Amino acid sequence: MSNPNDLREGYSNFIRPLFIIIDIVIINTTLLFIGNPDYVNIVYLNFMWILCAYYTGFYKIYRITTGLRVLSLVISQFFIFTAIFFAFFALIKTNLVVKDQQLGLILISILIITVKYLLFYLLKFYRGLGLNYRKVVLIGHDSTTLKIADFFLSKESYGFRNLGFFSNTKSNRKSYLGNISDSFNFILENEVDEIYCSTSTLDKNEIKKVISFGNLHNKRVNLIPDIKDIYGKNLRVEYYGTIPILKKEILPFERAEVRLLKRVFDFLFSITVCLTILSWLIPILWIIIKLDSKGPLFFVQKRAGINGENFKCYKFRSMKRNNFSDEKQVSYKDERITKVGAILRKTSLDELPQFINVLLGDMSVIGPRPHMNKQSLKFEKEIDNYIKRNAVKPGITGLAQVSGYRGEIKRKSDIENRVRLDVFYIENWSFFLDMKIIFKTIINLFFGDDKAY
Repeated sequence: MSNPNDLREGYSNFIRPLFIIIDIVIINTTLLFIGNPDYVNIVYLNFMWILCAYYTGFYKIYRITTGLRVLSLVISQFFIFTAIFFAFFALIKTNLVVKDQQLGLILISILIITVKYLLFYLLKFYRGLGLNYRKVVLIGHDSTTLKIADFFLSKESYGFRNLGFFSNTKSNRKSYLGNISDSFNFILENEVDEIYCSTSTLDKNEIKKVISFGNLHNKRVNLIPDIKDIYGKNLRVEYYGTIPILKKEILPFERAEVRLLKRVFDFLFSITVCLTILSWLIPILWIIIKLDSKGPLFFVQKRAGINGENFKCYKFRSMKRNNFSDEKQVSYKDERITKVGAILRKTSLDELPQFINVLLGDMSVIGPRPHMNKQSLKFEKEIDNYIKRNAVKPGITGLAQVSGYRGEIKRKSDIENRVRLDVFYIENWSFFLDMKIIFKTIINLFFGDDKAY
């Protein structure tokens, strides 16, 4: 008779190897189907597929992985694999660069992506039916554990079944199961798989007991830090002998290949905008802006760039000439804004000349927005982690801007939230995140933004 646990957790360890085998079968079958009997080629491409997957984390898909994250992995995997695929046939097998090879890559891409998403959502559906789930309990009770509990309840397809929480502070909630000391027997009796332990409501000795219990009984223990204590997540554990040391991970922009990829994208994207939009828009706006008010077409201002170095930031002029441009930020119904300038700022068209800055290498398409020098000097003294923004090139748009933190800074919390999101972007950059920000920026252009003034 089968063990009920098999339907909950027992087969999870076979899911990833199964996905790898399916993809390898697709690659080999496709190559044989298009008439490629050279087994050296097939072995090479199999090996390179696995190597690429290891580098991109293509098979690192977990219960909490989203469909958008899968798309990011797919783009990364096939971007690298395609380059290797054609490089091999172009440089090593020059006589084999034919339509059949292109057809093979297209078929492999379509089949693997289709099967990957099909299995991904079938597995979510399967778990949503109450199969292949993990029993979990929470130890501790604070705002963060409440959010985790709500997450488990709202995301049934992730396959977590929260049985309740333990806390030394009594609660009237139905999910309250008792004191922390009661949790150990409950976990064993109910065959709990994972323990989520709050580090902000338990002392060191209690946390140590929970971890020791988990190790002894083969229960996975997850520590939940208080959200307000976390600024960056890029930490890894290294052991000096038997001593664990927390170290900062290498940030994405510290990698040469990431900087190269971003620069290539910036150049291609910006040259496309300059040729298809700015080439005809500049003459039109030059006439309109000149008729509306006296002054130059472009507004040029020194702003802080990468490593704090100043650069000339270009914008279409949207204000009358004044002596406060470098000191006073634009406010709602600012009298300095011209009639044409109001339209340019509302549609963000005034920012388009910054694509010239991108071509010059002073800016990036995506990154933290550059502030006036006077503001930057002020924020460096007052705002924690503000200086971290200088680690990358400033951007025309950024995560903070598409998240609602743009325009006038009225309260300290405005710049704090902006910096928080900028630092998150720097520490968690991905090509897919850039695409997401660009997409949101375009949406905001069409539907408007209340803070665009």
